Amino acid sequence: MPVLNEENYLRAAVQAIVDQQYAGTLSIVLAVGPSHDRTRQIADEIAAADSRVRVVDNPTGRTPEGLNAAIGATTQDIIVRVDAHCELSAGYITAAVETLQRTGADNVGGVMAAVGVTPFEQAVAAAMRSPLGVGSAAFHTGGLEGPADSVYLGVFRRSAIERVGGYDPHFTRAQDWEMNYRIRASNGVVWFNPELEVTYRPRPTLRKLARQYFEYGLWRREVMRSHPETKSKRGAARYFVPPAAVIGSVLGTALGLAGWTWGYALPVGYLAIELLASVSLIRAARRGWMYLPLVLVTMHWSWGCGFIVSRPKR
Repeated sequence: MPVLNEENYLRAAVQAIVDQQYAGTLSIVLAVGPSHDRTRQIADEIAAADSRVRVVDNPTGRTPEGLNAAIGATTQDIIVRVDAHCELSAGYITAAVETLQRTGADNVGGVMAAVGVTPFEQAVAAAMRSPLGVGSAAFHTGGLEGPADSVYLGVFRRSAIERVGGYDPHFTRAQDWEMNYRIRASNGVVWFNPELEVTYRPRPTLRKLARQYFEYGLWRREVMRSHPETKSKRGAARYFVPPAAVIGSVLGTALGLAGWTWGYALPVGYLAIELLASVSLIRAARRGWMYLPLVLVTMHWSWGCGFIVSRPKR
């Protein structure tokens, strides 16, 4: 588990692992970065209370380095990748290991079940679990069991991680998708099982949500640069929808202001789609329904702008 500034979530995330009814031996490694809150103190307290928990340093604070450091501190044949912002469902590890054995896959994973506490978080969770908010990826919206391009988090065979050289430190974001791509390129199998659910806690503020999705768009384009062949893969077209919406809305507004009034049809049409999407998600958003238009626009525009301004990073 890579950990950075997670004092509000770390104990619950570790407790969900400790509570797993798994017949095998568990070793829990927390790779803690230079946090600005009480994260390191909490991690040390957890480790002092449970001999199965070990804390290692992640000086950069970046996710791929943290994951590699944690993996390097273990010897087990199966690696369960966990985040401090999530909680494993009961029986997750047992079901995942059984799926590995049954399918022969190199990595298995399931659904990123976003669950909000505050009204704003509930709106974000509703958007994150809908194709209207994040596209058609099965690990967000669910689907049939079978081979997949990527899965949320993942339960890996160590041999597969070692075969592809671990997580690429170049990728601040999208490191999971990128490593799953290399596993598939090495004739490995990534397997989606919808019965594997992980509770994910959405970002609690609009600013943090915007930053998260801006970085998603930024690094998704970097993955395409590093692996150009992924542009033509099935389903890749959805990655171009948010930047197209941003460009179309800005261009349409500019044309309208220049006297070409028909140009306003583009931003008005986009807003109409967002409002209709918001209406369809009202029940799922519960108390946060009033935030839906703002949340959807923030997610789409932040992702799209990140994709547009992304520059080569190697």
